[in-house]
This record gives sequence, C-alpha cells and structure tokens, in this order.
Amino acid sequence: MMRIDVLTLFPRMFEGPMGESIIGKAREKGLLEMNVSNFRDFSDNKHQTVDDYPYGGGAGMLLKVQPIYDNIKAIEQETPTTKKRVILLDPAGKPFNQAMAEEFSQEEHLVFICGHYEGYDERIRSLVTDEVSLGDYVLTGGELGAMVMIDATVRLLPDVLGNTISAQTDSHSTGLLEHPQYTRPASFNDMDVPAVLMNGNHKLIEEWQLKESLRRTYLRRPDMLETFALTDQMKKMLKEIEAEEK
Repeated sequence: MMRIDVLTLFPRMFEGPMGESIIGKAREKGLLEMNVSNFRDFSDNKHQTVDDYPYGGGAGMLLKVQPIYDNIKAIEQETPTTKKRVILLDPAGKPFNQAMAEEFSQEEHLVFICGHYEGYDERIRSLVTDEVSLGDYVLTGGELGAMVMIDATVRLLPDVLGNTISAQTDSHSTGLLEHPQYTRPASFNDMDVPAVLMNGNHKLIEEWQLKESLRRTYLRRPDMLETFALTDQMKKMLKEIEAEEK
C-alpha cells in the first residue's frame, strides 16, 4: 500500500477529486492511504500566520519554514520506518512527465507540499527530495498540480487499474503516442473501422497499431522521435509514413 500526504492551506480542494474514480477506488481497496493536512494548524504564531514579508524587500509574501517543517516532522513521527519522497510543487522545479510518475509509483510514501503566495522561504527546500513543476506556467497554488501528479502516479500502482497492459501501452509510457482505437458500431455516419482490425490476424493488427502509433507521434509530437530508439522495422514504417503524409 502506498501512503500519500499532502500539505496545503486548502484541504477541502482535495475532497472531491481524490475521492472519486480511480483514486477513490484505490482508497476503498486499501491500495492507497491518503492524508491531507493544513499546515496552518502547525503555525507557532497565535494568529496562525504562515507567510511573511521577504528579507531585503520584494513583491508578495513568502511561506514561512516553521509550519511546514513542523508538519513534516509530525508525519515522520507517525511513520518513522517508511522511506519518504518529499515533493515541493514549484514553477522552477523539474517538469513532471510520465517517467516521473512511474518513478513515484515505486515509492512507499509520497509527501506533496503545495505552495501559495509569492514563493517559499528558501530553507523549505532543504526539507524536500524533489522540486517539481506541472509545466511552464504559473497557477495560484500547488493544489491542482499535486492532484494531477497523484492521479498520474496512483493509476500505475499494482491492481489499481485492474489491467496492467492498459497502463503499459498508454501514450508516453511506450515512448510513442498511442495508436487510434475503435469500438462498435463498425460503421457510423460513413466513418468505418479499419478493416485490418476486424480480420482476426493478430500479426497484421500489431503491425498496423505500431505504424499508426508512429504516424500519430510523427504528426503530433515529432520531438518525441528525436530521442526514441527506432528499430529497423520502425525506421521502414516511418519512411512510408513520411511519403504518405507528403
């Protein structure tokens, strides 16, 4: 079972998304324990303030180190024997991707720190193992980013999806975008399912799926092909695709 702790000033934001769908089912099955704490509760200030003006001046307010430090220490006291990955949500962090989700899914305990205001007291960074960004843009806080990362990670845990092949063949998990897929009816408004998918020849189906996966990646994310290790078969298919798409 994986344990996830989230440190946030807005714990109610997690009530809906983290209790529904795959995440909710993982918690019901006992595959995931999730705890959300408000680090304002750990402030040693009688007014429970968690932010202050930066030394040296500057715009905005910074999150103070003390409440977050004490919140993390409380979690460590609850789980003294578990190895923890402490993740700071920060626009300046390493961009989150599928490989990182797969890496996180191997951990037994993840702790997410959701920032707010202008930024962090630099000493908070000494408490974390990872600084991660959802992308090259700025949100009002780290909560939405944490939810996305948790969702991408938890769905990879054993028995969460109930079908490990599904997760293994997702776009980005293989290094390519996923091939087109179809279901019934075979024909709809003059749009037909490719005949190769209905002929029962699994070898031809696999070849079609691979080629269409390459085609979709070539057309939509050619940058992914720059670092992908193409087999001789894939190189041949890619040449065919380039000729067909001209």
